[in-house]
Amino acid sequence: MYKYLQVGKIVNTHGVRGEVKMMPLTDDPSRFDDLEWVFVDYKGTMTRYDIQSVKYFKGMVIIKFAGIDDPETAAALKGCYALVDRENAVRLPEGTYFICDIIGCSVYDENGRLLGQVRDVLQTGSNDVYVVRNDSGREVLIPALRSVVRNVQPEQKRIDVIIPKGLLDDEV
Repeated sequence: MYKYLQVGKIVNTHGVRGEVKMMPLTDDPSRFDDLEWVFVDYKGTMTRYDIQSVKYFKGMVIIKFAGIDDPETAAALKGCYALVDRENAVRLPEGTYFICDIIGCSVYDENGRLLGQVRDVLQTGSNDVYVVRNDSGREVLIPALRSVVRNVQPEQKRIDVIIPKGLLDDEV
């Protein structure tokens, strides 16, 4: 499991005071209101920045970092990711997981047969969908529903599922 979790990507500067415009990479962008600092990954180096202010504009988060007071300095962070360590991450409700912890998990059906590894998670609005691909490139889209996903063990990189009838091509 990753030690740090991405919460946003700096996409541009904002204004003349050194603010940055950040695309939130979290289900709840208002979580930035509770952050006092973040790490910024700049070319592989993690630097901690204290947050002076947060505001929201057109789906983006505008952040003023302490020590960054002009657009030129802020521009150097364009394209960088803002991260938090797990200790300061949002506490998830029981039975929910960070996407980065799901990706790479091996998925097994109710008979113990390996279906492949989770390569992506699609967020559809009603429920997530796990994109599972095996070594031969075959993909299966598995809905992340309680009736389908029976057991998730991110520490062991394992997910057990019950495949709904007709989901796999060979069942039709």
